[in-house]
Amino acid sequence: MSHTSAESVTKTEESAEQFFTLWTVFKRSETLIRSADAATDFEALLGRLTAAGVTHRGSYDVSAMRADADVMVWLHGPKPEALQQAIRDIRRSTLFAGTEIVWSAMGVHREAEFAKNHTPAYSRGVEPAEWLCVYPFVRSYEWYILPEAERGKMLRDHGLLGRDFPQVISNTVSSFALGDWEWILGLEAPELVDLVDLMRHLRATEARNHVREEIPFYTGRRITAAEVAEVLA
Repeated sequence: MSHTSAESVTKTEESAEQFFTLWTVFKRSETLIRSADAATDFEALLGRLTAAGVTHRGSYDVSAMRADADVMVWLHGPKPEALQQAIRDIRRSTLFAGTEIVWSAMGVHREAEFAKNHTPAYSRGVEPAEWLCVYPFVRSYEWYILPEAERGKMLRDHGLLGRDFPQVISNTVSSFALGDWEWILGLEAPELVDLVDLMRHLRATEARNHVREEIPFYTGRRITAAEVAEVLA
């Protein structure tokens, strides 16, 4: 689950298909009167993105969770350049007129050393849940030079605690060289309180001693294009 064994990548062969993903957060920066067609136009744009190989996993209402964000968009696909283009297209859409990007992070699934069957939910075709919490994290400097067995035990213990919340689905991806963080984690759940309780539960693990940074957090409910228009109004 959180900070899972999707870390510590081996040099074994990866899947031929690359599973890149991108989370981008927008802030309402101008008061605009959007056309009645803005939501419909956005849905048409998503259709074109799908045809281009980009999957829109969801748009999320992150307003009021923090002061600097309103809507988060989650995309994934095999080509990072297509994800970049998709976000530019979304930013230029009539629905997102008058917004600015306040945070964005790309990641890619890489095989996990200690749990080779651990893959992000989005890459397995798992349906998205109602609520999403996304945050980056960076391991301690000594983490990667600890004995393999020691790291493996800490990650397995961490993962076992996560099993107490089977309703929460995990998306841990590598982001080395893609930004300022080493890993990005997206947790999905049917209820917001599931995310709150899980994050509190996972504090009581030894692996927590090897986290040097894990902010910012962006959390929100999955919403329709029409609801995006209301949030940005």
